[in-house]
Amino acid sequence: MDTMKQKISRSSNNLIVTYLSFGGIVILVMMIFGILMLLAQGGVLNLPPASFYQFLTIHGTGMIGASALAASSVMWYFLRKYVELSTKVFLWNLVLFTIGVLMVIIGVFSFEYASAWTFLYPLPALSGNAWGTTGALLYLFGMLILGIGFLLLFLDTGRAIIRKYGSLSKGLGWDVISGKKAEKDSPPSTVVASTMVTIVNVSALTAGAIVLIMNVINVINPAFTFDPLLAKNLTFAFGHIFANSIIYMGVIAVYEILSKYTNRPWKVNKPFLIAWTMSTVFTLVIYTHHMLMDTAMPKWMLIMGQVLSYANGLPVLVITAYGALMIVYKSGIKWDMGSGLIFLSMFGWVVGVVPAIVDATIVVNHVMHNTKWVPGHFHMYMGLGACAMIFGFMYYIAKEDSNITTTLIDKLAFIGYTAAIIGVSGSFLVSGALSTPRRWATHFPEWMAPANFGAAAGALAVFSLAVFILHFIRYIGKRNKTDNVYKGKKLA
Repeated sequence: MDTMKQKISRSSNNLIVTYLSFGGIVILVMMIFGILMLLAQGGVLNLPPASFYQFLTIHGTGMIGASALAASSVMWYFLRKYVELSTKVFLWNLVLFTIGVLMVIIGVFSFEYASAWTFLYPLPALSGNAWGTTGALLYLFGMLILGIGFLLLFLDTGRAIIRKYGSLSKGLGWDVISGKKAEKDSPPSTVVASTMVTIVNVSALTAGAIVLIMNVINVINPAFTFDPLLAKNLTFAFGHIFANSIIYMGVIAVYEILSKYTNRPWKVNKPFLIAWTMSTVFTLVIYTHHMLMDTAMPKWMLIMGQVLSYANGLPVLVITAYGALMIVYKSGIKWDMGSGLIFLSMFGWVVGVVPAIVDATIVVNHVMHNTKWVPGHFHMYMGLGACAMIFGFMYYIAKEDSNITTTLIDKLAFIGYTAAIIGVSGSFLVSGALSTPRRWATHFPEWMAPANFGAAAGALAVFSLAVFILHFIRYIGKRNKTDNVYKGKKLA
């Protein structure tokens, strides 16, 4: 029986390493596409507009998909300590993700599909001959297959949480909030966060599947039409929620790793549980701040989008950021690359939320939303928030699972990555303040300087991330050589 458990553990651990390797490499490649687009906007690179929009499509789709894949492995790694998860479902998610990504790549580069990740109806079918039916169907089916894999994964996490705790509401600690249970009997922070992610992502992926299927039917049979405003709501309900869930999966690493490094438990109390419940509700509805320029939307939904967008960033963020400061304070923690990146992610999350809250104001949104201000917020939030959590986790498991050591180059890459993401995000925010439109293949000369600065900062980010990934590859090499030593006791 012990041998069987070791084999199962070994299999799931191999998958975690594969998830992280795949995710990290794809993020690196997507950064390169981002640099090429900035150089084109800066007038340095002569990139045809059609190619620019193909790069834009693959960059957005690939970056979110790869980050979600890696972040889901963070959640799965820690959640399995508390509930019984299916390794087969974890494997199928990776298989379906790979198939979906290949279909997207073929659709974009072989058939010139270039709608951006938003694939807003009726653009997939009505492209002005920029691409044909085959490219659209490859992209849409690829996204659908990719989403099905993630949906299976989150249905399995929901099943496991319900089996262990009785319901998803108990996974969020509602029985503790209501006073039916004492705080000491609260579910662990990892279970609470995983329950929230499960709820919002099952909802988001279902919305995404509906709008993708409707788009597929429309591409095959243009006589089939549906409400464009409904399509946009479903599209952003899918995209915004799913993208936001990445940081909520990654934050589990903050709870688990900082607790281990400081030898202090992350306290789960009523304010913590209430904050996660609030974020669960808010995350499901605040996508409407992407609709503030759509005057056909009901006014009450737009007001709700503004107010709740303000509120969404506060509950979990404040409690987590404050908790991270308190758990580290006078703990005698020994900093390394893993804990450093994890702690850095709190800064990225806090700073990245600020321009998002500004943009969620209706009168500001009408001026700023279609400018580079939005990717400025998002690159900070994702690059120095969610991705820092993922890369910190990669360094953490490398240290836990082998005798690999970090070097001065790793530490310089830490500094370089921090400066680079601040530089890239800053260049976007400056461009937004100059009213530079986003998603434009060409810029006026007055808009070019920030784009070129962002490209230079992006190059530094690529170099720094390459160092992170090479460290992980070195770990994989050492890991394979010490197979017989660990025998599933640690990660490997």
